[in-house]
Amino acid sequence: MKITFRYLALLLSMLAVAGMQARTNFSNETLRYVITYKWGLIHKDAGEAVMTLKNVGNDYNITLTGKTKPWADSFYQVRDTLVSVIDKASFRPKTYMKMAHEGGDFAKDVIKYSYSGGNVTGNVSKYREKKKSKKSSSLELNATGPTFDMLSVFYYLRTIDPSKLESGQKITSTLFSGSHAETVTIWKVKEGEVKMRDGSVRQAWLLKFKFTTKGGKKSSSDIDAWISKDDRRIPLYLKGSLPIGNVNAYLL
Repeated sequence: MKITFRYLALLLSMLAVAGMQARTNFSNETLRYVITYKWGLIHKDAGEAVMTLKNVGNDYNITLTGKTKPWADSFYQVRDTLVSVIDKASFRPKTYMKMAHEGGDFAKDVIKYSYSGGNVTGNVSKYREKKKSKKSSSLELNATGPTFDMLSVFYYLRTIDPSKLESGQKITSTLFSGSHAETVTIWKVKEGEVKMRDGSVRQAWLLKFKFTTKGGKKSSSDIDAWISKDDRRIPLYLKGSLPIGNVNAYLL
């Protein structure tokens, strides 16, 4: 069984939607999630994640840390940190960094954004370290229109009002990873109640997210996300599938 934090990052980064902005101002905050794994009779807490946002001058500095639980470490240990800097005025990301300790290997990706009109360029520096090898490389990613990474997209979601998404309406945007650009498609399924981990019930929107690469090839499993039906619009419960079993993320 391989439970990677990249999948957790996808669970928390499903909000790359264009237009319909309702707010771009955020106060300092900390959000905590627990990640569960379910396969047959196995249903256990597999990991945890903490996301923080801090107002620093003209920027938002955002950090997401995640790790697997001790029982999951024996299968595939994960200790990851993601950092993103967003310009407050334009709500465009400036830089993104991911440091990943996964399964005994280390990887570091750094993306520096530049803008020219509606065109976005991501200059990527990559470093990989395994038991017997070290490798550095670089590449350039390009996109047009709203473009984010696995962390800044989380807050871009919260500038969107799902009530303004019509039934069946699909909206797309671009997500830069360390290796390629993905297209994210979102649509609203319904609104209603969702049961939280502590047994409480919250009003929420159910949204579905689809991830594809160039040519429309599916890059990750679809994700269902229940978003709080209030001004904060926080992802409350996220559900996706792995090659073996399912993984969920619950807001604590």
